Amino acid sequence: MLLYFLVIIPTLLVVFFAFSYWQERKYRRKPFYRLSDVTWQRYTPAEDAIVVHSVAMIGDIGALATDGTDPVLNLVQQWQQQAQEKGTMVFLGDNIYPIGLPEEGHRHRATAEARLSTLTDTVKNFSGRGVFLSGNHDWLKGRKGGYAQMLRQEQFVRQHIADPDAYLPPNGCPGPSSVQLADGLLLVVINTQWFVQRGETPLGQQDGCPYNHIEEFFLELNKLLKRNTHQRVLIAAHHPLYSNAMHGGKFTMKQHIFPLTAMHKRIYVPLPVFGSIYPFYRRFFGAYEDMSHRKYKRMRKRLLRIFHRYSNLIYVAGHDHNLQHFEVRKNHYIVSGSGSKTAFVKKGGKATFTLEALGIFVLNYYSNGEVWLECLAVSETAATGQVAFRKKLDLIITRAPVSNS
Repeated sequence: MLLYFLVIIPTLLVVFFAFSYWQERKYRRKPFYRLSDVTWQRYTPAEDAIVVHSVAMIGDIGALATDGTDPVLNLVQQWQQQAQEKGTMVFLGDNIYPIGLPEEGHRHRATAEARLSTLTDTVKNFSGRGVFLSGNHDWLKGRKGGYAQMLRQEQFVRQHIADPDAYLPPNGCPGPSSVQLADGLLLVVINTQWFVQRGETPLGQQDGCPYNHIEEFFLELNKLLKRNTHQRVLIAAHHPLYSNAMHGGKFTMKQHIFPLTAMHKRIYVPLPVFGSIYPFYRRFFGAYEDMSHRKYKRMRKRLLRIFHRYSNLIYVAGHDHNLQHFEVRKNHYIVSGSGSKTAFVKKGGKATFTLEALGIFVLNYYSNGEVWLECLAVSETAATGQVAFRKKLDLIITRAPVSNS
């Protein structure tokens, strides 16, 4: 019996961990496709269909290079040349790492301002439009003083881009804010950081928000979606509602065996079993930015309760540093968070497609009413990047607006 516990069980655990690690290494940085989407390359939009509007969804680009060599920004600029005035760039938050735009004199100010200036210049030099929204890093990683940090970034963007919709929702309010991108395509922006922020959050007319109680946000969101069942609705936020990555509770076997690599990538000290405590905590209890945290969980539940009433919605977020697509209850959920960093994403589950790579998602709305989703990934071999996934999004819409009653 003693031999069983001292030798056989540890040996089985080592074999299990080694096999799992080997399996992960095999598919990391390789695309995963749901079985029904493996043949996605066979399908393309109709040749005679004209792009009415194109939306580039760019998440977590806050560590971009400002010297013109940034691969994702170069990818975006190539998309700009095709989209031109029919294009909208949506920056999905975490626009500046590590802590947003600090006050003048702060040690991170020069780098932060250079990065934000690069992004605003990208919008100003574009014949289409750009919309910024904020993420947890823009709110000082959720800490006290984050509200002022976010307002500083909003003010900077508005000073450099002469468009009232350049930063949404305004004043750090929960939203929802809406922008009609084209006939039949509506953009709705919500501020999910408001719901998980630990410090001060704006609410009420004194803060420039249209209502005094957060319940009114959910009522207004539902009314907005109900009024627009005749359109395709793109909802942009920072926090995903479905994810096969870290904030969704998915961790690599490496993180279980070598947990200290989270502190520094070279600290390979094996701590099997003990190393699983942190990933299990994040999965079942969660940090403030994890789906399993009570605040995040409450927000997600309320939003999905509303979204499940409709079948014309596309929800896009960043936060997790990878590219993912989910199709749930006839709506589509996208994670486009690898604007400047990449991180592990687990294959399978409810996901249609996942990829650990730098890149963006693009939504193309055509003259025949079709909506196609494309994943553009940075390629080491192709200067223009590559299409890693393409899918026609089936959305059920009504032909006339419903009443508000």
